[in-house]
Amino acid sequence: MPSRRPGGRQRSRRARRRKAEERDWADGLPLDALLAILGRLDHIDVLMAAELVSRSWRRAARDEPTLWRRITMRGHEGIATKLNRCGMACEAVRRSARRCEAFCGEYAGDDGFLIYLSEQAPCLKSLRLISCDGVTDVGLIEAVKELPLLEELEISLCDNVGDSTEYEALGDVCPQLKHFIQRKSHFNVRDSNYAKDIRAIASMRGLRSLQLFGYPLHNEDLEGILDNCLNLESVDIRHCFNVEMDETLLAKCNRIKILKLPDDPTNDCDFQFGSPLRTYVARTWSCCPCCFFRRSDSDDDDSDFDREPSRYEEDLDKYDRSGLSMFSKNQRSVERFRRL
Repeated sequence: MPSRRPGGRQRSRRARRRKAEERDWADGLPLDALLAILGRLDHIDVLMAAELVSRSWRRAARDEPTLWRRITMRGHEGIATKLNRCGMACEAVRRSARRCEAFCGEYAGDDGFLIYLSEQAPCLKSLRLISCDGVTDVGLIEAVKELPLLEELEISLCDNVGDSTEYEALGDVCPQLKHFIQRKSHFNVRDSNYAKDIRAIASMRGLRSLQLFGYPLHNEDLEGILDNCLNLESVDIRHCFNVEMDETLLAKCNRIKILKLPDDPTNDCDFQFGSPLRTYVARTWSCCPCCFFRRSDSDDDDSDFDREPSRYEEDLDKYDRSGLSMFSKNQRSVERFRRL
């Protein structure tokens, strides 16, 4: 029998101890430090991976409502098609234990989720919806009615929101609104369905900041907003190329502290937008040398607005659904009909 080297057993114990220390470093973090680390992650990462690190991380991710007080779920379309982001958004809101004050979702929201959010987050002050094509005017209005503390609202690149009778009531159901953002994917000179949007914005009399990106509004529309929203301090109308800053409009904008005009740089924008359709002449080339476009039969094709039914509802079965509005029930009936 070969004899063991002296001290071999001791080295083995030291190696095992070192490996255990390396493995358990995460469990030794104080809760404040752990929450600071998790707070720097997107909440999708917390839901999918952070709680797999160790028991303490799992407890913090599941049982600490402060981590979910401000929820951010950003991403791109490629990832969104592979994940049930509406279901994940419901789980994130549930973990907040009714303490959520801000929600930002990209490809992570539809009408049913908004109803759920309004029930589970009565203290919500900030709502940002980006590329949420499942959100409609009816669902948005139904939800914000139940959010009396809402101060910030963003609706960016949501193709099914705007220009309806329901949307026109947005300012009336959000009396505390101070910051409003609405962005279109690109400026289109032919887009004339925005009159109700302008009336809705003009009724937000408590606004302090306003951003309208890519809107085809004209001078008289902006003048109406400025006349009604007397507390405005910041106005951003980049890519709103129908606005011409004449003397009348410049005089009304004198009180605005931060003013961004249609042709101002867009380097600070955190979203993707298309090239503007600044001019349009039927069956001829545009007279604008930098924007050549021809009209084609495909321009009037509405196929891009055919959306798949929402996939979040199976996830909501885990949670309390007793308070869903009649609108949400009707929407589910329509979706069942589509699947037939």
